[in-house]
Amino acid sequence: MSEKGLSKDFTTEKQLMFLRMMITNAELYTRVMNIMNAENFDKSLRPAASFIVYHTKKYNIMPESIQIKAETGIDIEPITEFNDGHSNYFLDEFENFTKRQEIERALFKAVSLHDKGDYNLIEKVLKDAIQISLQKDMGTDYFADPRSRLLALKSNNGQISTGWASLDQKLYGGFNRGELQIFAGGSGSGKSLIMANLAANWLLMQLNGVYITLELNEGLCAYRIDAMITDTPTRDVFKDVDNVEMKVKMAARKSGKFRIKYMPAQSTVNDIRAYVKELQIQTGMKIDFLCVDYLDLLMPVSAKVSPSDLFVKDKYVSEELRNLAKELNVLFVTASQLNRSAVEEIEFDHSHISGGISKINTADNVFGIFTSRSMRERGLYQIQLMKTRSSSGVGQKIELDFNIETLRITDNSTTDAPSHVSMLSANDILSKIRTNITPQTTEISHDEPIPNVTASVQGSKLKSMLKSLQAQK
Repeated sequence: MSEKGLSKDFTTEKQLMFLRMMITNAELYTRVMNIMNAENFDKSLRPAASFIVYHTKKYNIMPESIQIKAETGIDIEPITEFNDGHSNYFLDEFENFTKRQEIERALFKAVSLHDKGDYNLIEKVLKDAIQISLQKDMGTDYFADPRSRLLALKSNNGQISTGWASLDQKLYGGFNRGELQIFAGGSGSGKSLIMANLAANWLLMQLNGVYITLELNEGLCAYRIDAMITDTPTRDVFKDVDNVEMKVKMAARKSGKFRIKYMPAQSTVNDIRAYVKELQIQTGMKIDFLCVDYLDLLMPVSAKVSPSDLFVKDKYVSEELRNLAKELNVLFVTASQLNRSAVEEIEFDHSHISGGISKINTADNVFGIFTSRSMRERGLYQIQLMKTRSSSGVGQKIELDFNIETLRITDNSTTDAPSHVSMLSANDILSKIRTNITPQTTEISHDEPIPNVTASVQGSKLKSMLKSLQAQK
């Protein structure tokens, strides 16, 4: 790049000064080596910069000026008087220099990508250049302030309830912003219903959100949530439109804002990002949660991958979704398909996830959705905790109640009951009945007839126990 193309702040003389500072204090080079790029230097200095990069990588030591002269013919002399103030100046100026040069090169590359029609990479190229910076975060000092460290972790763990107390308990509080949650289930298992119910739960907590659907149309998604929020059977929604409308408008007064957006299959994370940014600009809406229905229908931005290569495709997509959750700082929920091997299974593991382990490694929490015809008839869904990053719930299960008419999924009504009640045998029941019988005796003379023995039985507990047994059949 000629001097004419450089900013007046970063002339050839200033670039030469950067190289002189590097060979004067090798520690400075170590601190900037992650952003050092010889291509950023003027052509007259580029051979020297390239040799410094090559020599330090191969020999782990800064070359002497005499070596640079011998290899490149360029004089790079050390600075005789150098102190800490010079170091701070170098770090600030070199970071600005590198960022500016990388952005300029990225702009030229973006034009080339635009001409080729490769639009997906344009944002990545520009974003990578803009995010260039020195590593200034020195991490957590473990011994400095244990109390503040623990309280900060506590306040950031399980920030927001899922709306299902039984699931919150397993997760030590709920979901965190910036994390990726995946609900995995077979075809027709209720992945979309689970996410729609989560959205309904959060709306009633006055959180604002977006539901991206890549499968169902916007109207059908809204129709389902109409039934959930108004507690109206789906078959009656159209029969009683006036009543449903009134209930939805009343719910809006105490709920968060909500948008449902359809996007075609094989959309990318950039499409979602662009929509969310535009929505925020046009409406001023602060988004608290984002549901994407579902991960398997998205394509990656950062690499061209064949749709048939599920492992690689899902790896990139899940990483990009998690990055988006971090970037937007939102609750993020999506879903994934279980493969054919899971059809006859009642216990799910990582091998049953379509696309394999790649998306599980990236996700913070992974849940399996299990239900059967008999369970649906009894109004039950089972959630299996396949991976949890911030709790010890892996391998545990919870049951949720499912209202087949309103599509509402809620905490199981028997969640608070002891877990062993449903497993009691007939002998156990008989034993419990006997312990609850209290004979009423009186002193009886031998001349009087023996009165009938009466018993006080705790009928409500027995009725509840028998009802539970009947439900298990």
